[in-house]
Amino acid sequence: MAPSQATHVPNLDNLIKSLNSLPLEASIESLIFLLKRRQVTGDECAKATAHVLRQVVAKSKWNDVDQLLSRVQSAGSRLARAAPLEPVIGNIVRRVLGLIRDEASEDRNVDDLASEAASDIQSLAPSAPSPQKAAPAPVRPPPTVVSTGLQVSKSMFNLLSVAETGDTPVTGASTPLSQAQTASVHALRSEVMDGIEEILDEINQADDQIAGFADIQIHPGDYVLAYQPSRTVERFLVKAASKRRFTVIIAGLESRNHDAITEPPYAALRKRLNAAGVNTINLASNGLMAYIPRVNKVIFGAKAVYQNGGLLVDSGCCIAAQAAHEYLKPVIVLCPVYKFCPEDPSDEVSRGELGNPSSYVSYADGPEVDALEVENTVTDYIPPELVDVYLTNLGPQTQHHLASILADHYKTEDITLGLALQLGEP
Repeated sequence: MAPSQATHVPNLDNLIKSLNSLPLEASIESLIFLLKRRQVTGDECAKATAHVLRQVVAKSKWNDVDQLLSRVQSAGSRLARAAPLEPVIGNIVRRVLGLIRDEASEDRNVDDLASEAASDIQSLAPSAPSPQKAAPAPVRPPPTVVSTGLQVSKSMFNLLSVAETGDTPVTGASTPLSQAQTASVHALRSEVMDGIEEILDEINQADDQIAGFADIQIHPGDYVLAYQPSRTVERFLVKAASKRRFTVIIAGLESRNHDAITEPPYAALRKRLNAAGVNTINLASNGLMAYIPRVNKVIFGAKAVYQNGGLLVDSGCCIAAQAAHEYLKPVIVLCPVYKFCPEDPSDEVSRGELGNPSSYVSYADGPEVDALEVENTVTDYIPPELVDVYLTNLGPQTQHHLASILADHYKTEDITLGLALQLGEP
């Protein structure tokens, strides 16, 4: 059985400030500690990973693209291994690796264009007549082999070999960098850090962008089933409530731990929807089938969308999706693009993650401790045939469009990062 979920979740803003104020290695170790204790999960993993990788680019020592790729690969692999059931960490690492490759490629293209322009100008310049044959130019000795700055070696696209040779010094590494090389490293560092800031902006704006499509998906008079609504789903429903009048059926698992008096689940969401004139119905998961025939559509959020279109979701969502499929009700999944994973789901994902069952079964009386083995599944896997619409920050998508989205956001060579993690490579 998996370790219990941690009860204390640090404030994300305070966590980011803490990570940014620490030295690089201490920052990585601090986030690894929180990930292992499940004190940072879901969307917070994406933001924290991006901030740590930004520190890797800013604070670590590197002299060329290969070294930078290796530093990011190594730090990202450590974070991903600390939370193997949070695929969004690997997604952010891949995005940063692709960003580095793009920026390095643009720098090389600019240098190539400058060289071609200089050659063209030299070829067009008139040559002065010489009265006598010019003396042959002296033969210069071959240049000393030194680090080539930002030039990308042939092996830079092989992530596994980069991971194995990550900290191996390159030839001539002891030779001081020239002014041009230092300037190029500084420029690339600045460009990559700006690119990571754009990824962070994308993460922060994704929920609002998805909510912008609410009035297209929800119609007046609809009965919408929201199963264990995530923060993304809540913002989507509230945005729809500002323009539509409909009914929301909020379903989900309820804790049976009555030791403490707590507020009913999703009470804050119901208050906001009721204030906007939207009716809400609170539904226990065991009453789901009774309401499905009346429902017009089923909406829930996803932790990840895999290459085959399958979903990693909260436990119970699969039951709702299967019921909707049987009654021919559309299933709409809200998932930002940064949660799209360019891998097929593993066996571990398909089986689901196990959590602490103490919220549902009390062991206070004693005899049940030795007599029972209780499993509490906290995640489900939904096959792609049960999903009708993938609603992303780029708009509604179908399963056939996922491949093009993945191709636009990830480099082919970075998909092997998953293999490196499975092999335990640094």
